[in-house]
Amino acid sequence: MSQNRTVAFHTLGCKLNFSETSTLSRMLEQEGFDKKEFDDLADVYVINTCSVTDNADKECRQIVRRIQKRAPESFVVITGCYAQLKPVQIAQIPGVDLVLGAAEKFNLAQHISTLSKGNPTTICSCDIADVTGFTASFSQNDRTRCFLKVQDGCDYNCSFCTIPMARGKSRSDLVSNVVAQAKTVAASGAKEIVLTGVNLGDFGKGPNGEKHTESFFDLIQALDTIEGIERFRISSIEPNLLTPEIIEFVAKSKKFMPHFHIPLQSGSAEILGLMRRRYKKELYQERVALIKKMIPHCAIGVDVIVGFPGETDAHFKETFDFLHDLDISYLHVFTYSERDNTKALEIKPVVPIASRNERNKALRNLSFMKLQYFTAQHVGNTRKVLFEDFNKNGMMEGYTDNYIRITTPYRAEWANQIIDWEMR
Repeated sequence: MSQNRTVAFHTLGCKLNFSETSTLSRMLEQEGFDKKEFDDLADVYVINTCSVTDNADKECRQIVRRIQKRAPESFVVITGCYAQLKPVQIAQIPGVDLVLGAAEKFNLAQHISTLSKGNPTTICSCDIADVTGFTASFSQNDRTRCFLKVQDGCDYNCSFCTIPMARGKSRSDLVSNVVAQAKTVAASGAKEIVLTGVNLGDFGKGPNGEKHTESFFDLIQALDTIEGIERFRISSIEPNLLTPEIIEFVAKSKKFMPHFHIPLQSGSAEILGLMRRRYKKELYQERVALIKKMIPHCAIGVDVIVGFPGETDAHFKETFDFLHDLDISYLHVFTYSERDNTKALEIKPVVPIASRNERNKALRNLSFMKLQYFTAQHVGNTRKVLFEDFNKNGMMEGYTDNYIRITTPYRAEWANQIIDWEMR
């Protein structure tokens, strides 16, 4: 290593991963590392992986190969969900020096100090049942918006998901600690905080799974009083945990934005059962109706999976029609892909890849139309837009309170400012 050690990070996956990568970066900077861009030369490259993408192994190999060509003497560290699930497989990728599972991720600095180039790949992993700690994290990639991790892990057993195997049991921070983190973010100048977690609405379980007296509702009430943060968003919340009192609170709050992202996964009762989801489509429908009654201008995003084992054309039509009739704003569409050690592998028949792709395309087209319709409803209205401090070919972007993206010619004085914007 050079005298002034340098490190570069690359993140795959969700907002939670971005918040953790940012925290790892700050930890290493405190240890004397200088942070570099990932395409620059660095002494250490850290890749924070995801298990949701269906080509995690391919992505890892491609990235490590690029590093090997650019900086063959540098150290390569792989961590994150995929590192917990497939540590031996990752260790066999040429060029990887260290694999850190979930329990060792935040001991990164300590592990790097022991590395020697040329030694066999080191694997530091453990049984996921032994992962009980909670490490607070928040991103600071830009000074406009921050992803703040308040919960980790999941106690649900959805038949398609590996997250409980990658991140362990549900656990969360204390409300007082989250408030302190949010005040730190406010002091940095960020205007918006996005609350993130694996199962956010399950907030209130301690590091060893014990139930606190605190709830997610308690958390948002406490955060609503913080000075310096103008906006809060709830990144994603299960429909069975999105209570009427949370919806009513957001409807009255000036800081929590009129925007919910609520996973559905399927509009077919039969497929929801095979997925082992914890709600019925009727409850989902009720939640959407309540949101629109209390907050008519609210944006509602939906996660949906197509091509799940056993999903017939009739099941997919149920999902399509259900979503078509719902007053929602946009969809995040995922094509089902097989995951080792999940119950979904036992379900037959398997949906052909071509059919999965066709269904994905149909729902993405529906999403486009939903978003166009939702946006058109606000033409002529004035909404508040938080613009980002990023000049992209003379243009800048921002989001309205209800998550409509606005693009306009760059103006430096608007960066990280909330501007009244006439929708047109």
